[in-house]
Amino acid sequence: MHASNPSATSSRETVCRELTVLLPDLRGYARFLVRDRAGADDLVQDTLVKALAALSQFQPGSNLKAWLFVILRNTFYEQGRRARRERAALHQRFDGEEAEAPRQVSRGDVADLQRLLWTLPPLLREAIILVGAQELSYEEAARICTVPVGTMKARVSRARARLAGSMSGTDEPSER
Repeated sequence: MHASNPSATSSRETVCRELTVLLPDLRGYARFLVRDRAGADDLVQDTLVKALAALSQFQPGSNLKAWLFVILRNTFYEQGRRARRERAALHQRFDGEEAEAPRQVSRGDVADLQRLLWTLPPLLREAIILVGAQELSYEEAARICTVPVGTMKARVSRARARLAGSMSGTDEPSER
């Protein structure tokens, strides 16, 4: 027997097709949050599992990309909080210092930009990635980060100023 609501099934299939198209964007955003491919892939997978489980909460006609980015961002911060609790528990159990990840020498402009992006504070980095690399509007980015549009504009402006200062070698933002 078919589903009791054929339009709901059709809508679900449409959203799933759109979701597939957005996978590269999700992966790109996750890469900027996590910094490594395996971690980004895991984050996207967790995001998809949560999104599919909550698909009934998605409002057809609204921005699927923004909805998925909110889930991805919340999942990232939830995993970060969990990791901090686990590290704190390990530090209580073992007296030792964490090993620092080895750094690789980067080449080319893209590698330099990536390095500079990682010098930004997380909130500024997130803002510039959402608005710049992901090409979301300030309004969409503000909704994802649950901040006012003015706050998002200020974060992007500060991120651009810091990047410009770093690229010019002054390491001082040209704006406040």
